[in-house]
Amino acid sequence: MKYALIGCGRIATNHIKAVINNNLELVAVCDVIPEHMELLLEKHDLNKTTSIKRYTDYKKMIEENELELVGIATESGIHAEIALYCIEHNINVIIEKPMAMSIEDADKIIQLSEAKGVKVSACHQNRFNIAVQEMRKALESGRFGKLSHGSIHVRWNRNKDYYTQAPWRGTWAQDGGALMNQCIHGIDLLRWMMGDEIEEVYGVTRQQFHCYLEAEDLGMAVVKFRNGAIATIEGTTNVYPKNLEETLYVFGEKGTVKLGGKSTNNIDVWDFSDETDADQNKKGLEEVTNNVYGNGHTSLYADVIDAIKTDRKPYVDANAGKNALELVLAIYQSQKEGKAVQLPLTKFASVDMMGEF
Repeated sequence: MKYALIGCGRIATNHIKAVINNNLELVAVCDVIPEHMELLLEKHDLNKTTSIKRYTDYKKMIEENELELVGIATESGIHAEIALYCIEHNINVIIEKPMAMSIEDADKIIQLSEAKGVKVSACHQNRFNIAVQEMRKALESGRFGKLSHGSIHVRWNRNKDYYTQAPWRGTWAQDGGALMNQCIHGIDLLRWMMGDEIEEVYGVTRQQFHCYLEAEDLGMAVVKFRNGAIATIEGTTNVYPKNLEETLYVFGEKGTVKLGGKSTNNIDVWDFSDETDADQNKKGLEEVTNNVYGNGHTSLYADVIDAIKTDRKPYVDANAGKNALELVLAIYQSQKEGKAVQLPLTKFASVDMMGEF
């Protein structure tokens, strides 16, 4: 399957690993900074592969090559623009999080992809973590019983050097703050586990230490789900001196699970009323990862490839991407308006937060 990657920055190495692991044909890479392409390819011993074309213009790359799948890993503010261009040219896409920066753009991606019959996957790869998959199986089989509440805690560190490396980070137009960038994977998992249908969100965000940014470095929220469950969100980049944890809790009538580690890759607590011998193997499970992005990209790519071949929806489709985005934007809107926000959102974008701090 002919593949190309647009955006060769920090996260791109996980996409290239997934390409190699899934035996995709890497036709081309694209980045506005040529050095980024060379560094990425060199890291994976592909820099001397003459068949891989280099582009600084993604439109030219798409026009000059017959591509079946494109990965989009640029700054977030242009995800939607690139995705829509690819879909218009009947190319399937994997879009790094967030899928877009506005509800309107997310809706456009969904509507156009459905009209064109193109597969779209939002890159929320943590859904493929072993621990997350075990939690999901328990949930779908009814082991939790009625859900009471849940929470996600993303307690990470991002210092000034991180933002200096890429000036688009922490801007409302191209990135958003801690919730949109660092916490959206955890927010995706929380909404997915607790029940996608949300009634109301009340959020508060602050810029505590990162005064050189436009966006927040701390966000907290209370989420009311239509099924009666309640959840809390805590996300920050203010933890000293380094990333501490990303933990997901789900509490039910008959079960309690806590996923921990740096990116919800471990099972810290696994208790159910109908416990079996198999549950003992799950307690204390740890999935070794090389970085906070985990191992899920390879599995997500494998799923998308199969979805294209068998003409089905990807496991993490465009609607899943919109759901995660919508919850972050709802927290932003709640902060801006100083009151709870009802879902679904019809109009809101990260740029509507301009001047908040």
